[in-house]
Amino acid sequence: MEATQKWAELLQSATTKSGTLSKAYSLFWNYSSGNQLLALEQCRMRGIEPGPIASYRRWQELGRQVRKGEKALSLWMPITVKRTKPANDNDTETDSEASKPEFVTTFVVRNNWFVLSQTDGKPYTPPNPPGWDRDNALCFLDVRLIPFDMPDGNVQGYAQGRNVAINPLAGMPEKTLFHELAHILLGHTGSETMADLPALSRNQKEMEAQAVALICLESLGLPGSDACRGYIQHWYGAGNTIPEANARRIFQAADKILKAGQSHQPQGGAQ
Repeated sequence: MEATQKWAELLQSATTKSGTLSKAYSLFWNYSSGNQLLALEQCRMRGIEPGPIASYRRWQELGRQVRKGEKALSLWMPITVKRTKPANDNDTETDSEASKPEFVTTFVVRNNWFVLSQTDGKPYTPPNPPGWDRDNALCFLDVRLIPFDMPDGNVQGYAQGRNVAINPLAGMPEKTLFHELAHILLGHTGSETMADLPALSRNQKEMEAQAVALICLESLGLPGSDACRGYIQHWYGAGNTIPEANARRIFQAADKILKAGQSHQPQGGAQ
């Protein structure tokens, strides 16, 4: 299956199958949420016991050896490529500006990772997932928590620029926080540039924010994921497939929020 198809398919699985995200995060928390789901799916399809993953060389450093005949897992890796902007007769830039190379990050699939159960050697105890701290996340993301001042008590929270406000009486404050952070990171408030997509409708924006909140909540074992699933169906329609470009943005925004609040930044080769 083509890697470019995987983002939407993995997101579809995450938004419909309860518990998938929490299991993937508990096992592969130091990788991105997309790679967590991709690793878990491959383990299930191949009948491999899910567990910590590492490269062949890393397992050797840990005193373990990949068994002969074991097939590596495939994960996405970001690579930066240099490209030159094509000439345009209507372009007002100078020749030097037009030929100036630009750097673009893309993702490629690499077969470099093996699960603990595919190796033999010294005992290995994986580290526990780090805790998630709201204040650390806000500081790292350069977002400010401001007092809630809306007269409508039914509003759970809102985002303006790089500010978020959460109703003190919000039924699920964590869900509301992740939802509003998603609006900021996805460019819905105008604080980030959305260069990869045209203007989004309100339904698309709310769908994206709810999907990000779902990934964060279920990964961290917090309540509210079922409500997110319901809202996604409400805003985007039951049975509709989330487009590939939106799915990719959703995973990237969720990763930023999860990594920002971790007590320490993860170490790992795949993203």
